[in-house]
Amino acid sequence: MQVVHEVELGELSIKGALRKYGIQSHGTVLNWIRRFGTFGRELQVKFTMETSPEQKLFELEAKVRLLERQKESLERQLKFQQDKAIMFDMMIDIAENVLNIPVRKKSVPEASNASKRKGVKP
Repeated sequence: MQVVHEVELGELSIKGALRKYGIQSHGTVLNWIRRFGTFGRELQVKFTMETSPEQKLFELEAKVRLLERQKESLERQLKFQQDKAIMFDMMIDIAENVLNIPVRKKSVPEASNASKRKGVKP
């Protein structure tokens, strides 16, 4: 806790803490700071609170550009899928009309004799 406190206050750098306390690993100190420190959270809140209107505008414009690119991509994918569906319908029409291969199912099947006798309505 002392190491984290001194590093967060700026009294020591991480390298300085390694030397002063005889700590072997730089990662150890980073893990302690992440786990027990408050500096990162305070900075994060400070930065989110201090964004200027120009910065917010810039971020929103970037987001709009990203969304426009995503929309264009989705529109291209939709167009491709629609074209593909049209082609499949044409292939099925050719198979049924020219080659006499039944592909599509009948729209509404008629009730079987057994269901008629039992009084089941279709």
